[in-house]
Amino acid sequence: MKKITLLLSLTVAVTCLFAQKPESLFNGKDLSGWTIHGTEKWYVEKGELICESGPDKQYGYLSTDKPYKNFILVVEFKQEANGNSGVFFRSSIEGIKISGWQAEVAPLNMHTGGIYESYGRGWLIQPKAEDEHYLKQGDWNVMKIKVVGDEVSTWLNGHQMIYIKDEKIGQGEGFIALQIHDGGGIKVRWKKILLTELK
Repeated sequence: MKKITLLLSLTVAVTCLFAQKPESLFNGKDLSGWTIHGTEKWYVEKGELICESGPDKQYGYLSTDKPYKNFILVVEFKQEANGNSGVFFRSSIEGIKISGWQAEVAPLNMHTGGIYESYGRGWLIQPKAEDEHYLKQGDWNVMKIKVVGDEVSTWLNGHQMIYIKDEKIGQGEGFIALQIHDGGGIKVRWKKILLTELK
């Protein structure tokens, strides 16, 4: 009986050590905890975070004020217009030149859930062609991104899209950021941005 009690105690301790409660990165009211980079539009409307192309039609980013290393991030997004965006992690920025890795958010058959290295090696991994259809155009989607050490996995609407193990990612440090792609005509809605830090 003592061995069973000890085992249960150790299991609880390990679980508490490696995971915390989910933290909402978006309060549904304003952009507290985030920083805008560039001239593109970021605003809150009816409890939703909206990114929209501005007159300059350039890249734009909204980054967390805090850095995050190991985590599970769950976001909900709905693409309007072009819908080319993304979720960066372990990233840094100068002006609107971002360094880091992006979990792609893009129109159908443009590799949502794939991992792209900005100003570096480019595409590291894309979803299989037969998995592209898990994106729901014009409707709300749920993306989960798990980053632990040098391993990254993504899921779209409950279906795993990619898994990659990469030494350079493992060495990365920095914030999480949402993106507006350049070119203009882009609008994406976001809500329920939940992050669970992993130790």
